[in-house]
Amino acid sequence: MVTSDIGYRADLFVLPFDHRGSFESGLLGIQGRQAEPHEVANLAAYKRIIFDAFLRAVDSGVPSDRAAILVDQKYGHELLADAKKRGLATCVAVEKSGRPDFDFEYGDDFRRRLDEAGPTFAKVLVRYNPGGDQGVNEIQRRRLKVLSDYSRSAGYKFMFELLVPATEGQLEKTGRDVHAYDLSIRPELTVRALAEVQDAGIEPDVWKLEGTEDAEAARSVVAAARAGGRDGVGIIVLGRGEDDERVGRWLTVGAQTGGVIGFAVGRTVFWQALVDHKDGTISRDEAVTRIADRYRGLYRLFTGARAAAART
Repeated sequence: MVTSDIGYRADLFVLPFDHRGSFESGLLGIQGRQAEPHEVANLAAYKRIIFDAFLRAVDSGVPSDRAAILVDQKYGHELLADAKKRGLATCVAVEKSGRPDFDFEYGDDFRRRLDEAGPTFAKVLVRYNPGGDQGVNEIQRRRLKVLSDYSRSAGYKFMFELLVPATEGQLEKTGRDVHAYDLSIRPELTVRALAEVQDAGIEPDVWKLEGTEDAEAARSVVAAARAGGRDGVGIIVLGRGEDDERVGRWLTVGAQTGGVIGFAVGRTVFWQALVDHKDGTISRDEAVTRIADRYRGLYRLFTGARAAAART
């Protein structure tokens, strides 16, 4: 049964850098093995750059009571503690990185590890296509129900990041055009996925969803997320590593859709700055500045688009 405490009504502008596998391979070339201690330190240092950029953006325009970081405990546990001391909202990733199906990063120990972090949000990334493998979908729903129930009982808000990757058959219908799939097929699949998750008793407070350039599709997704009395549930738009133009269109449509409370855009904001710093092209401070400017720029784009819609 849906209860009145489900949801999150405030705006939420998240800088996500909970990436693990892509950091390991993309920055240090780690493939098929665990990071060595010195590599762990290096990766944690890269994440500190992003965190420092987040703090700079908060100091220069992004409201601290609407801003949040999303990071993993593997490389970001010190940053989580730092953010909590500053009174900032935190989101902690609980899923194993790089898997096609959801499982817990720390297995049955996920409760203790989550409690160690004590975040505002327990966040999970799930790849779920209702037209895909039904057995895998069922296994994922069972695991997600455990997480949803524990988050509620422990007092954490629950953030559900949903990706709906195309099946081969769905992609063939668009001539293998991913953009066409995003426009014509994914929105309806997202609505179905939301319903299946909700019907399994899994109750996110915030859905972190792929964007759309179609206003009607955006409204249908919000309606599905808020169905059955879930009026307080919020939606934030993710970036999926897309280019500035695509992310800008997604955020603009989202900002002009009731129920969309913000965004969570990561790689589009920070990746190139980190690569340039790693290659010695820019200094650490220049990387911090570039990341802060891009994050703050997306905040201004979103709030500006919302204000423009309100005036019409």
